[in-house]
Amino acid sequence: MNLSTLHKNQNSGRGFSLKFILSFGLVSFAAAAELPTPEQMWAIIQQQQAQIEALTKRVQATESQSTTTEEKVLEAVTQVRAADAKIEATSAYVETLADRGGSAGGSQAWYERTSLGGYGEMHLNFGDTDQIDFHRWVLFFGHEFSDSIRMFSEFELEHSLSGNGKPGEVELEQAYAEFDLSESTRAKTGLFLLPIGLLNEVHEPNTFYGVERNAVEKNIIPTTWWEGGASLSHTTDSGWGYDMALHSGLNSPTAGGNAFNIRSGRQKLAKAVMKSGAATFRARYSGVPGLEVAAAGQFQQDLAQGSLNENIDAVLLTAHIDWKQGPFGLRALYARWDLGGTAPALLGRDEQYGYYIEPSYRIETEYGDWGFFGRYSTYDTSAGSIADTANEYFDLGVNYWPHPNVVLKADVQFADPANGADDETVNLGFGYMF
Repeated sequence: MNLSTLHKNQNSGRGFSLKFILSFGLVSFAAAAELPTPEQMWAIIQQQQAQIEALTKRVQATESQSTTTEEKVLEAVTQVRAADAKIEATSAYVETLADRGGSAGGSQAWYERTSLGGYGEMHLNFGDTDQIDFHRWVLFFGHEFSDSIRMFSEFELEHSLSGNGKPGEVELEQAYAEFDLSESTRAKTGLFLLPIGLLNEVHEPNTFYGVERNAVEKNIIPTTWWEGGASLSHTTDSGWGYDMALHSGLNSPTAGGNAFNIRSGRQKLAKAVMKSGAATFRARYSGVPGLEVAAAGQFQQDLAQGSLNENIDAVLLTAHIDWKQGPFGLRALYARWDLGGTAPALLGRDEQYGYYIEPSYRIETEYGDWGFFGRYSTYDTSAGSIADTANEYFDLGVNYWPHPNVVLKADVQFADPANGADDETVNLGFGYMF
């Protein structure tokens, strides 16, 4: 029923009440045996007038309540509509800010999409060199521009102190942008770690055994190794993953004691010569829990970057396994370089290889984890020569993790280097990551 109908019914009710009262009074008057006196008549009229006034007030009160209710309803509807409009406007504003990576007020909230991390490690070595060194201090910065575009960077200080005549270096180890092309495919460009070996991409101190990184991945791969370029990565539901990268290459010395030494050829993307780039490919399988098997290869057309009259083509092949079953663990890796041209062959540097095997056992306790390992490793950077130039190492040690991201290390290394100067080294270390 609308408001006009309500008023009409109220007016009809009021007219009916008046007619009824008047009719009742006349009938009563006619039926009386004696006519009332003027005083009685006046009293009757006053009584009827009082009844009329009472009914009139009741009708007016009903009309007032109806009007007030109608006003309240209209006011509530107006407020609801205004609130809906504000909610819609706020939602649109929040969506716009999310698309821009910002926050309310128009300024970017760094903690919403920016991350900070890092790691560090200190080494104490007793043997041919008795020294203590804070070997690495690294800060990591990452930022998500959107759900599909992000940035990673690492800033590193080696040996605590850098500068002219100082032992350390300040290095930019990573600085790249990553793009999600689909749920299983990613691309990145910038300065990044190459997808080779076990330690080159993951080398935080709490993730491997031993105070020092193993000699094979240090001298043959050579960890840590980064270049500038672009890469594409793809994973499958069955556990296979593939990486392909086109990037800057090595620039190996061609004379002196480090001639065609792979580690000495790293340019670290510091005004790097780019006459000959390189390509890297890796296939990796991790479809079984606790198991990773991978193989990688790299090709560079000229390791000397045009400094010789011939191209020194270089091919690197690696394979590794990382297996964990309960407390048992096993790591093994093989890496080999083959260099073309006559200059490396004359020095025996046309073949360079290395491998290691590392079993381990890790137990959990109430106060942290203990891990015990042994490692045999050998490498040869002049395997093409007729002389015995291989280096052999045997390591035994223990890691203690009071927290998963904090580690204390101790090991002893028995070395049989190519120069014949056998040595035993005791190493102590501490590391962390966050």
